[in-house]
Amino acid sequence: MTQSHHIGPTSPAIEFDAALIGKLSQLGPRYTSYPTADRFTESFGYRDYLQAVAAVRRLGGRHPLSLYLHIPFCESLCYYCACNKIITRDHSKADTYLGYLKREIEMQGHLFAGANQVEQLHFGGGTPTYLSNEQMDDLMRHLRRWFSFAPDAIGEYSIEIDPRTVDRERILSLRRQGFNRLSMGVQDFDPDVQAAVNRIQPESMTLDAIAAAREAGFRSVSIDLIYGLPKQNVISMGQTLSKVIAADPDRISIYNYAHMPHLFKAQRQIDDAALPTAEAKLDMLALCIRRLTKAGYVYIGMDHFAKPGDDLAIAQAQGRLHRNFQGYSTHADADLVSCGVSAISAVGTTYSQNVKTLAAYYNHLDNNELPIARGIKLGMDDVLRRSIIQMLMCNFELSMSSLEQAYPITFSTYFAAEVEKLRGFERDGLLTIDDEWITVLPKGRLLIRNICMAFDRYLSERRADPQSVPLRYSKTI
Repeated sequence: MTQSHHIGPTSPAIEFDAALIGKLSQLGPRYTSYPTADRFTESFGYRDYLQAVAAVRRLGGRHPLSLYLHIPFCESLCYYCACNKIITRDHSKADTYLGYLKREIEMQGHLFAGANQVEQLHFGGGTPTYLSNEQMDDLMRHLRRWFSFAPDAIGEYSIEIDPRTVDRERILSLRRQGFNRLSMGVQDFDPDVQAAVNRIQPESMTLDAIAAAREAGFRSVSIDLIYGLPKQNVISMGQTLSKVIAADPDRISIYNYAHMPHLFKAQRQIDDAALPTAEAKLDMLALCIRRLTKAGYVYIGMDHFAKPGDDLAIAQAQGRLHRNFQGYSTHADADLVSCGVSAISAVGTTYSQNVKTLAAYYNHLDNNELPIARGIKLGMDDVLRRSIIQMLMCNFELSMSSLEQAYPITFSTYFAAEVEKLRGFERDGLLTIDDEWITVLPKGRLLIRNICMAFDRYLSERRADPQSVPLRYSKTI
């Protein structure tokens, strides 16, 4: 492998330094929130959430919302999956779940009555298209009963689909139901890789789903890929990339497979001996970046690529990009209200997570309580560090004076220890620090998680505590 080279002609540039990545790659958060979910505690409950909503309501004015709904069911098990899911072919279980989900939606609708303009909706899972067309119709009607939705041209209404569960008519129906963005899992087109992870999905099935989405008028179509799966190699990945580029999706996400069978039972079905080496994984990542940027996709950050005219690329160019539990987003000022098992909300200066089992979920709602299991209320230091991590993750630069204007701090004093950590990255060529700006360089963009970790106070405290539990994070690269 070439040790250091620029990849792709588009801005922002990325520089791939395999030796440096190998040296710095470590376990670390993905920073879909700060503090990260492992810092949530059970001392935060239903009443704390009610206080957070009340505080937001007191602010008054226009206050858009982002809604997330978790549909946990799947018909079959993908061995790589680390999501909270329930594998069953008994679709009657979804009827029961939807009855309770609608009750939770109604309770949240009451809390936000009069301040419930939704500009972003995301269905995740599990497999949201596990629901029948009729069930989805009913659920969308219920949502509109309790929340006001921005017009289609303004709102971003997305759903994750499994191409194996839909046909052309179903995709046309999803568009009629109000969805305007569609994300589909592909992972890899190679049949041997698909068999190794128990996800047989013929190429024609995926291409038919994309064609139907274009016919239906979806504003954006996104494809998810994974590198590091069993039986993958540079050649098979190159063939998959050629097919993906030919399919011409608006967004592409390329995730690093984190093999943690001690945490995720499904991954124990994977043959460890069939997994690619760390060096092969880096080769695949370099190939993905080179091919996608050459094809005209803009590197958004982390594992996301988008066409230059896509809303994500435009938002990044304009400094409006945001990051939340669904990844990168264009709606930075929206509170996130999440419904369903294990779903995480971000309202005001709080995070809250629902219970993770159906039994506990049903029990809370039977007692007329939102099914909140844990959460955290952010202090000023948390909010400040969250702002820093957001800016670095989304814009790859940080104005220290702008933070001094927004918070009662002198940056160089308050973050003296953190700046010292960054000096090491500066010596490695990942970033520059001057009197005004911290700027992530092309070589540092792929290692942005490492850079953000320098500002994670909880991570530093945990590493200093010999009694702390092992980290449950994936590798940064």
